[in-house]
This record gives sequence, C-alpha cells and structure tokens, in this order.
Amino acid sequence: MNKKKIPIGIEDFKRLIDKGCYFVDKSLLIRDILDSGADVHLFTRPRRFGKTLNLSMIQYYFEKQKTDNSYLFEGLEISQAGEEYQKYMGQYPVITLSFKGMKKDTYEEALKNFKWMMSQECQRHMEILQSGKVLDIEKARFQRLLNEEATVSDYFVSIQFLTSCLTKIYGKKTIVLIDEYDVPLENAHFKGYYDKMVSFIRSVFESALKTNHSLEMAVLTGCLRVSKESLFTGLNNPQINSIQSGEFSEYFGFTETEVKDLTEYFRLSDKFSVIKEWYDGYRFGITEIYNPWSVLNYLRDIMKLPDALPKPYWSNTSSNSIIHQLITEADEDTRDIVEELVNGGSITAPVHEDMVYADIEINQDDIWSFLLFTGYLKQIGMRYQDGENYLKMVIPNQEVKMIYRRTIRQWFNENIKKTSRENLLKSLISGNVETVSEIIGEWLSETISFYDEKESYYHGFMSGLLSGFRGYKLRSNRESGDGRPDLLLMERNGRTAVILEFKIVPEGRTLNGMADEAVRQIEEDYYEEELLHDGYQNIIKYGIAFKQKKCLVKIG
Repeated sequence: MNKKKIPIGIEDFKRLIDKGCYFVDKSLLIRDILDSGADVHLFTRPRRFGKTLNLSMIQYYFEKQKTDNSYLFEGLEISQAGEEYQKYMGQYPVITLSFKGMKKDTYEEALKNFKWMMSQECQRHMEILQSGKVLDIEKARFQRLLNEEATVSDYFVSIQFLTSCLTKIYGKKTIVLIDEYDVPLENAHFKGYYDKMVSFIRSVFESALKTNHSLEMAVLTGCLRVSKESLFTGLNNPQINSIQSGEFSEYFGFTETEVKDLTEYFRLSDKFSVIKEWYDGYRFGITEIYNPWSVLNYLRDIMKLPDALPKPYWSNTSSNSIIHQLITEADEDTRDIVEELVNGGSITAPVHEDMVYADIEINQDDIWSFLLFTGYLKQIGMRYQDGENYLKMVIPNQEVKMIYRRTIRQWFNENIKKTSRENLLKSLISGNVETVSEIIGEWLSETISFYDEKESYYHGFMSGLLSGFRGYKLRSNRESGDGRPDLLLMERNGRTAVILEFKIVPEGRTLNGMADEAVRQIEEDYYEEELLHDGYQNIIKYGIAFKQKKCLVKIG
C-alpha cells in the first residue's frame, strides 16, 4: 500500500483529502463548536498553526453544495461522533473570506484587495442573480460588488448583505468564516494607516457580526484578540479562544501523540527527539503543542535526505517584523532581557489578551504579550500580583531561538555599516592595544550576546567588526602554516597584515592567561609563514580572550 503524502502548504481541505495526503485529524473541532452554542468564535493562534486548513474543513462540512462532500469525512472522528452532528453536514450557505491578502503598503491598496475578495466570494454565489427570492434592488447591489464598483458604504455592509441574500434563497441562516482577520491591522500598524484600517474593519464587523439576523454563526481566526479596538464589543454570545484558553487547545498545531503517530507512519521515529528539541515547546491551554508547519517540512526533507539537518522553516513564513522592531529599537534594559532569553533565561511580565497594535511600543509590557501570543515566547509559570497575572516566559525551542539570533546578527551588521570604524583599523595597524581593547569592549557592551555558541559567536562578532574596510580583505580560518588562524586582515597592496586568534575563558582560567595562550598559538603554529611567503612585511599578531562581555587584547 502506498504511503500518504506529506501535505506542505495545502490549505484546502478537499484538495488535501483528494490528493491522498496525511491528515492529522482535527475534525472534532466541528463537534466542539456545535456543542459550545456560541454565535461567534474567535480562535487566536500563531501563524502556520493550521487555522486556514481548519476553516476550510468547517466550510466543506457545513456548506450546501451541488456535489456531495460527505466522503471527505469518511473515517474521520467527526463521522463517529453521532447523528446529532452529522445532521448539520451540507445544510447551510457559507461565506468564507481571508483577510490575508489585505497586507498592502497603503490603505487604498488594502481596500482594493477587499473589493476583489468580495467579488470572488460573489462569484461563488451567482445563484443570487438567478433567484426569484431576491429583490431587483438587491441584485443591483450584488452586481456592484461583483464588478468591484460598489461604494465604500456598500462594502461596510457587504458581508451582512450577502448573508441576507443567501438566507432568503436557502431558508437557512448563513455561516460566516473569516481567516486572518488581524493581518490588515498588524500590517497597517507598521505601514502607518492603522486608524483608517481599524475604522473600516469595525464597520464591516458591526453589520456582519453584531446585529445580523441572517447569521447562523461565525468563526474567525487570527493571531491576536484586539478587543480594545471594539471590533468585538456588543456581539451576542461570543467565544474568544486564545492560547491561554482551556477549550479547543488541541485543534491548532500538533499534539505530541500526533507527532509520534506521524513519525511512526513514515518510519522516522528515530527523528522524534530532534523534532521535539526544535519544534515543540508551545503550550495552548493545558496542551503541549508542536509547530505543524515545521514538523511537516522537516519530515519531508529527511525523507528526501536522511541526514538533513533541522532548519527554522517557520522563520521563512511568519512575519518577524515585531522581533526586528524589538531588537532595533530596544534600549539597554530591553536588550538585556533579550540577551537573557536567547541565553536560556526567562522573563516575568504581566500579559494582556486584549491587544492594541497601536499601543505596542518597545519597553511596554504589551511587547511581551505580543511575543507570547504570536509564538515567540511560551509560558512556563504564573503568579498573581497587584491585580494582574504575571507570566514567566521563555523562548519555546531551537527554531524560534534561531529567529532571534538571525535578527540580532542582522541588527548588529546594520549598526556596523552605519558606524565609522576607522579608529579600530588604525589602532590595529599601529599596534595600539589599549584602543583596540577599548573599541571591542564598547561593541560587546552594546550588542546582544549569546554565549552557548562560544567561539563561533565571538568569531562572527569580530568578523562583523573587521569586514568592509576599503583596501583590505578579510580571511576567516584560512589555511596557514601548521594551523588555522581565526581571522586574517590583509592589506590588498601586500604590505601589512593582521593575525587574530580568539580564546574563550573556561572555568578556572583567566582573561590574561587565555590571551597569552592565543598569542603563543600564533607563534608556535607559524601563522605568519604564508603571509611572509606572500611578501607581507608588516605583520601584527593579536591574541584576544573573551568572557561574556569582557575581553582582553594582547599583541605578539
């Protein structure tokens, strides 16, 4: 029997099943939504945790269509849940929209995308134009939406209008599904038109979700609950399910049992420990959760190449703007916290579920709430203090830690390019040890360091500082003599060269002793031999010892 395929990037439930892909069964989400009795559900989870696929599954379950889609659910848990749930299958008109495409540079472009999105949904419901149950004036409005020629006022009530027309035709209230509702809000925050976007979406939601007598129920997904903007105030019987909610916690992302089943099915159980280290670490409610996107990508890669190393797949799909903002705009206190986090430490801060993008500023507590709800931190403890819940949080796993590190390196390199380092070059060439030590020490104190990489971190740090000097070339770990110097800085005209050897101070040793050892290694391994052979006449040798943010420079 052929194995099922690993679904990468397939967000349409029918397509996934029809292609014979492995489906991690989340179908009991449908049962639990029905049991809740809520009119509006909002599920907030990080990006790429299965929200879109779940909405697609809900659509195919409830939507009344010309073709019978019941076969899609054969063998799934919802098919065994009982007749009281199966009677809902294929019985309702459904409106499904994704706000993901509204991530645009300007408000006008975002609104244009909304118009296109509504036109596409109208094309799915052309029966409105043929129905005798819909008034001519309503058909005229529908035609304007279809042609993307409606007024802004028409778009304010466009979702409510479609539910009204469909309910007339089918005699059943309409289900509304909205995916990634907060993408345009987050994007507008960074692009500078936040207030306009909040006003628009508020108007759309007020008509569609608050006073809509044609609404059976609505299910929305996003990363954050943004109730302070009043997008959801006044709703009848809303249920908001964040990563801290006890209900529905197992339906977004993979549980540990599901990951074990996956690895066993594809005969990759020996990779489970790697998957756990890199892609586990999330906690939704009381449920331990793995990143589904990264797990599936890693399984696919090792099926092609058994020795493939784990990678930060999520960093290539998730918006990391907030991490970049955190690091580039941080003051010393915030940088110290980030440094503590990337070195395995924690932060304890008050966390608020009802976020406001406009209020997320560096050094305010909201930034840590944002990082928690978007998947960049995870909760490991809680205490109640001064009327607020304080959560203890850490970086979830190796994958997310890599995102922080990459962003830190990018920030460091950008800062270097903006700063003149001519004094460092002159001091290196002239043998001014005190100034060299002072400049390196200043950069160490300013940057965010991570120490578990040991020599590789400091090697990258010094490579950044010494790169880009006009008239010089930098060589890293180049073969020379009997060993490999850490860095060689060589004048292109062939007169002057600088040899640098780095040492990390281990427990029980001193900066002074390790700097001496670095100088001694340069001499004993004849690092200057090839430089002399190439005609360099002026060769300066430096041994540098590092211990966290301290350094000691010695000249040979």
